[in-house]
Amino acid sequence: MVGVEFFGNVDLASVAIWLFWIFFAGLIIYLQTENQREGYPLEDDEGGSAGFSLFPTPKPKTFKMPHGRADVVMPSAANEEAHRRHDLALARTSHTAGSPYEPTGDPMVDGVGPAAWAPRADVPELDGHGHVKIQRLSALPDFAISAGYDPRGLPVGSADKKKAGVVSDIWVDVPEQMIRYLEVTLTDGGTRLIPMTMCKVKSDHVKVRSLHLEHFAGIPQAKASGEITLLEEEKVTAWYAGATFYGTPARSDTLF
Repeated sequence: MVGVEFFGNVDLASVAIWLFWIFFAGLIIYLQTENQREGYPLEDDEGGSAGFSLFPTPKPKTFKMPHGRADVVMPSAANEEAHRRHDLALARTSHTAGSPYEPTGDPMVDGVGPAAWAPRADVPELDGHGHVKIQRLSALPDFAISAGYDPRGLPVGSADKKKAGVVSDIWVDVPEQMIRYLEVTLTDGGTRLIPMTMCKVKSDHVKVRSLHLEHFAGIPQAKASGEITLLEEEKVTAWYAGATFYGTPARSDTLF
C-alpha cells in the first residue's frame, strides 16, 4: 500500500504532540521577547541592573506612525531616555533597598508620588482619521448634551466650600462621544480644565473634592487654545490625583 513503508513504524500521534509542544515553546519565547520591547533591561532604584532575564531583549523594530507623525524605534536607548524623568525631588527614607521615597519639595508641583506623571508625547491624541480627538463642545455643532445636567454656567465649588469659578465649556472625546473635561473660568479670569472623573455635577453646582481654592491656580494649562496634548493630560490629571493625597497635611498623615 502507498505510504506503508514510511508511516508503518512512525507514531503520527507522537509526532503531532511533539510538533505542538515545539510550536508552543516557540510561541512563549516570542511573546515574552516582544513583552520586553519597552522598559527593558530592568533597573533598580539607583539605575543599576535589576537582574537578568531568561529571554533576550528583542532587536530594534521601527513602527511606522500614521498621520505624518515620526516613526518610533523600539527598543531604543534614545526612546528610553526621552521617556525618563531625571532629578526627581525624592529622597529614600532608608539605605535599605526597596525603602519608600519621600518628597523633598512640593510634591504636586514636582510631580512625584500620587502626583506623578509620565513624559508622554507632547502632541494631541488623534482619531483614526487624523483629527484631534478631544475638542470643545462649543466648536461641535453636531454635539449636544442628551442626558443629565448641562454643567455650563454652573459655579464650581472647592473642597473647602469656596467658589473657584464657573463652568464655561465642555471638552468632548469626539469618537468616543463622551465628556472628558469641564473648562472652568476662574474668578481671576483664567481658565483651567477639570477631569470629568474628578468632579461631581449637581443641579446647581459642580463639586471638586480633591482641590482647595488655592490649588485651582496651579492646575497645569494647555499651551494651545482648544487643544490638549497627551503630556498635558498627564499633568492635569496628576494634579488632581496629587491633591487627593497632598491637598492638606491631614490627608497624607498616617492613621496610627
